[in-house]
Amino acid sequence: MERVPDGPGDAARSEVLRFGVLGPLRVLRAGSELDLGYPQARALLGVLLVWPGRPVRMSTIVDVLWPGRPPANATNAVRRHVGALRRLLEPGLPPRAPGRRLLGRTGGYLLEATADEADLPRFRAFSRRGMRAAATARPEQAVRHFAGALRMWRGPVAADLPGPVRTHPHFAAVDQEILRTARMAADAALLCGRADQVLPSVRRAAALNPLDEPLLARLILSLAACGLQAEALATYEDTRRHLAEQLGVAPGAELAAAHARVLRRQIRPTKHRLPTGPPAPARPCIRPAQLPPGLPVFTGRQRELAALDTLLDGKVVRAPRVAPAPSTGGRPASAVLISGPAGVGKTALAVHWAHRVADRFPDGQLHLELGGSAPGRAALEPAEALRRLLGALGVPARDMPASAAALTARYRGALTGRRLLVLLDDAACLRQILPLLPEVPGCLTVVTSRGGSIGPGAVPATAGATEVSGPTAPAARTGETGMTGAIGSAAFAEPAVATGPSPLAAPAGVTRPATPAVAIAPAESIKPADPAGTAVSDPAGPAGRLGLSGPWEQAAAGLRTLHLGLPSEADAHDLLTRRIGAARSAAEPEAVTEIVRRCGRLPSALALVAARAASRRDFPLAALAAGLAEDEEP
Repeated sequence: MERVPDGPGDAARSEVLRFGVLGPLRVLRAGSELDLGYPQARALLGVLLVWPGRPVRMSTIVDVLWPGRPPANATNAVRRHVGALRRLLEPGLPPRAPGRRLLGRTGGYLLEATADEADLPRFRAFSRRGMRAAATARPEQAVRHFAGALRMWRGPVAADLPGPVRTHPHFAAVDQEILRTARMAADAALLCGRADQVLPSVRRAAALNPLDEPLLARLILSLAACGLQAEALATYEDTRRHLAEQLGVAPGAELAAAHARVLRRQIRPTKHRLPTGPPAPARPCIRPAQLPPGLPVFTGRQRELAALDTLLDGKVVRAPRVAPAPSTGGRPASAVLISGPAGVGKTALAVHWAHRVADRFPDGQLHLELGGSAPGRAALEPAEALRRLLGALGVPARDMPASAAALTARYRGALTGRRLLVLLDDAACLRQILPLLPEVPGCLTVVTSRGGSIGPGAVPATAGATEVSGPTAPAARTGETGMTGAIGSAAFAEPAVATGPSPLAAPAGVTRPATPAVAIAPAESIKPADPAGTAVSDPAGPAGRLGLSGPWEQAAAGLRTLHLGLPSEADAHDLLTRRIGAARSAAEPEAVTEIVRRCGRLPSALALVAARAASRRDFPLAALAAGLAEDEEP
């Protein structure tokens, strides 16, 4: 008989490492979450965790990591990421040693991880046992096994990877496995009157697959079996309307039949809950460590860093030529928004400062990309963002409620009693981030957002801000991610590789401010602007200014905002010098000054130029400056 390890002796070996791919990617060592590094390294780990113990061909890895457009050096890049993962999983491993975890095989790689150590093999083992029990007319045993499998499911497979990567068939096939398990679990539970045992999982699966009629039919029947007939009928009506709006079709035969059974009350009601047996062992307190790696070169921004430090201590912030922000009453701020235009260095500043103060948050650090300015895809919905944050804190998906309000309450409860730092990068608007700001004592949330997208359709009037237009924004966004180098694929920024159209044209549309400035103010003081970027007069009250009211207005009042402008001329010069080397800068000081001027002091543009210079050390800086001048010409 197939064995599913779950005893304390079986767990002893897995105390070393535990791998999770049924939700956001996760690797735990002795209960502490490891920082998995660059997005491509995370994606590589996710690819191997889909079938641990089985070789994955290099062609598959490349296809997943670079959807549609792999670079010429893709194979070498994969080998670099393999080396980084080996050192992460086996600290102290000698250089170029193969190790025991991530092994090379002919034409590919495999990751050694047992069902004790990885959630997906364990999920599959429970699911197979459930299928065997269902096939031999033992529905109650089947429910136990299916429920055991679904307890490990934290959300969409590899949920924290970029959209084009996560939707690859390699991962989509696992999503379908989970979907089939949820359907089989519902069938077995309805057959033996145990629908309550799997209803949360079926409900969550249906929320993630709103057009899957067979699953929705089982959800409706499960709701009715649990005595929730009104919700079952409402779910059918919502589904019928959704199908009509999205696909222009009516419910199919299976869904219509389920609806008819609910109307006729032809459903076996659920029994009492199954005996639980011995209590489950207490879950280990997870200490997440998700901060992105800091930039190897960070210079300047001393006033901004000092302002953030002061705000963290709960003091009134005053800066030259800037109106003071209201005091937080002697208490540290619970949320800080760093706003500014693309490429000005919001993420770099946030990550650098987060690493500086991380030791003041001993219970860990969370990081989530909100996708507010990601081209071609919608920003992350607040409910999905909350699910990912809760999953990173070890909250099982089955314990997560459906509504955003309930998820916010659950998130607040998960943070209570902890001292955590949360970094939310690239917010789209206040309505996206306010549910993610629980204001729990001891916790701090740092949010970054482009200057043109903080209010619901409003642009904040930021002192010293830079407006970037045209093709600058995508390149600038790449420079903000905390990865060194230039533009990579559509999904990632590859360090020190410049591809596609010349990034040196990016600074051409920069408008320089007269004086860089730093200001900290309450979020409701941000003024909206018209589409041309001209500040407009305030409507009455902060709620009118932000289009918020009630609890939204109250939450916004506690959010402190730092408006980030361009670095000074000296800081921009220092940034470029430290990236290209002091000797090279001293050899061509006029070229360095010209590059800084042509880049408009924009940190992301300077980073791109430095990456180009680093890749061609024999190339004169004057030629790079000349190339910038040519790119500016119409």
